[in-house]
Amino acid sequence: MINTALFVKMVIDRWNGSIANLDKHLGSLTDEQLQKQVAPGKNRGFYLLGHFIAVHDEMLVLLGMGAKLYPELYGPFLKEPDNIAVQTPPVAALRKMWETQNKLIHEKFRQMNPEDWFQKHTAIADADFAAEPHRNKLNVVITRTSHLQYHTGQIVLLH
Repeated sequence: MINTALFVKMVIDRWNGSIANLDKHLGSLTDEQLQKQVAPGKNRGFYLLGHFIAVHDEMLVLLGMGAKLYPELYGPFLKEPDNIAVQTPPVAALRKMWETQNKLIHEKFRQMNPEDWFQKHTAIADADFAAEPHRNKLNVVITRTSHLQYHTGQIVLLH
């Protein structure tokens, strides 16, 4: 017998753990440290923070959980590479956006029933989902958790 709630709990616990891990690292870095590149010619920590927010805003839409909180971050942190965007919020504002967004996502996730996670996300057609049911909301969280962990590894390099 498949225990849907157990699978969902495992994935959401990993998501929450990954967010907590990144928060720990972000909290240990000053705004000035976040202005540094993770390696020569690579993204700055500040850019990665904006990137996280923009990606997670996209995830809210993909999961059918509402509109983006910060659509203005899409261009400078998803469409453009670091150091291209002319207008970006200061690090302190990004930190506040990150905190606000995480509270909202946590609440939205908490409201979901385990079975809801196995429904299609908004970017897949009904016919495609019928053929590929693994392209569901829970899988989106799995891929976003991997993305989060990858870039957290870069943030660690700023210490």
